[in-house]
Amino acid sequence: MTPAARSRSTAPAGPGRPARPGPLVLTLALAVTTLSLLQSLVVPLLGSIAEELQVSAAAAGWVLTANLLAAAVSTPVLGRLGDTRGERPVFLGILVVVTLGTVLTLVATSLPLLLLGRVLQGTSYGLFPLSISVLRRELPAERLSVAMSLVSSTLGVGGVVGLVATGLVTQGDGSYRDAFWIGLAVCLASLALATAVLPRRPATASGGVDWWGAGLLGAGLVLLLLPVSQGNAWGWTSPPTIGCAVGAVVVLAGWVLLQRRLREPLVRPSMLTDPRTLAPNIAGLMTGLGLFISFIAVLQYVQTPAEVAGYGFGASVLEAAVVYLLPGGVVGIVLAPVAGRVVTRVGALPTLLAGGLAGLAGFLLLALLRSAPAGVVAGGLLAQVWVTVAYAALPTLVVHAVRPSETGVANAVNSITRSVGQAAGSALAVALLTAGTDPATGLPRASAFTLVCLIGAAAAAVVALVALVAAVGGPRRPAGEDPLADVERATAGAGEWSPVSGLPSNGHTGRTNGTGPSGAPEEENAVNRP
Repeated sequence: MTPAARSRSTAPAGPGRPARPGPLVLTLALAVTTLSLLQSLVVPLLGSIAEELQVSAAAAGWVLTANLLAAAVSTPVLGRLGDTRGERPVFLGILVVVTLGTVLTLVATSLPLLLLGRVLQGTSYGLFPLSISVLRRELPAERLSVAMSLVSSTLGVGGVVGLVATGLVTQGDGSYRDAFWIGLAVCLASLALATAVLPRRPATASGGVDWWGAGLLGAGLVLLLLPVSQGNAWGWTSPPTIGCAVGAVVVLAGWVLLQRRLREPLVRPSMLTDPRTLAPNIAGLMTGLGLFISFIAVLQYVQTPAEVAGYGFGASVLEAAVVYLLPGGVVGIVLAPVAGRVVTRVGALPTLLAGGLAGLAGFLLLALLRSAPAGVVAGGLLAQVWVTVAYAALPTLVVHAVRPSETGVANAVNSITRSVGQAAGSALAVALLTAGTDPATGLPRASAFTLVCLIGAAAAAVVALVALVAAVGGPRRPAGEDPLADVERATAGAGEWSPVSGLPSNGHTGRTNGTGPSGAPEEENAVNRP
């Protein structure tokens, strides 16, 4: 262990208290479980929400989309607050906000209030990057990779638990609200444990937060996705649809101009079009799109009664979650650390290519061979393999693409592209299935599911093509020891990257000499900025 790493591992967590790795990892793992559980709870319940609140399926789809949009906007903001205010107060603040949001979802009797609760719950996405930041600060180098992989794997655990728990508590005449009681219990447990265990540390950066940038980004994304979800009801050439589309272009263009003028922007727009990061950003967007297309398509298809629509299996919410989604979730949990090791051994681009091909095969199965339950299970499982493998490869791909001083910014942008892809996938899938509704049955036609699955296949094909083109035409890394190897192992094993985690100047987690590779002061080379 390096002296710096040793000093960090024994630094006091508070007045006179050392940071204990075991309780710390458990605390962070539970917090990340809260995030993924709240995300997945509503996926099987969109139909029930529409029925109980007496709204359209497209409107109910915003219960999922609003949460993902809040994540895309709040994650870089919360990362910046973690840098400037310290991880502990921001972490606890997020859990308080998420708990209040969960209470609101329990008492909400209208869609607007439910959406507000889901937006508040969306801030939970900030818990993951803050967790990685805490681990990198507190743990010695030899424990970091395992700890990050463990915390990251709970992203899959929480998702699986959320889907199964939703099925259990909403059987029979149960309300969709029953599922949020589980979320509230986990929120309160996580808040209590975090209050007791999280260490108190000084902030790592100074400066402010680009609140205007966050607001404009959120408004632009809402205007962009609103016509996608409501275009069928409004009419695709109606003034509201066209107005929202034009407004999205204007607002997002204004956001780009604002970001270019600020010294400390929310996101550097140049990172969106930088040729070095274009491949991982396109792959992140398409993978997020495919993730929620597969969720919504599989759940709605298997719950459709065959005697009414001529397809489907008439599964209950519990059967849909356990039989058709749980296998993919379990495989994702098992595969995550394996994918991390594969990335380290064979490289990020070949791994990403393999993931894209798995997703392509999975969606083609769902599009063409879904008449039997086995075909749907296999298709959903392959789609989950794609997502797991891609999320393991993307952080390392970004690390290789940019200079060390740009790593935090580049990965923050990649995180946003994934969240935007997820939001777009949920809105697009709901919109297409709603547009394909058969008036005679009130259910989507089989052709609507085929179209949705083919779009998922196209997204996976884009990821595979991007990986192939980048592998063939991209620059080769010189042979020899890679100074970022330790960081890549940790990030690949985690399957995500923290936009608030600094990439140390010497490729290890301990600080050694206060300077970066160029000899500049370490503050100038640190990347713990959103």
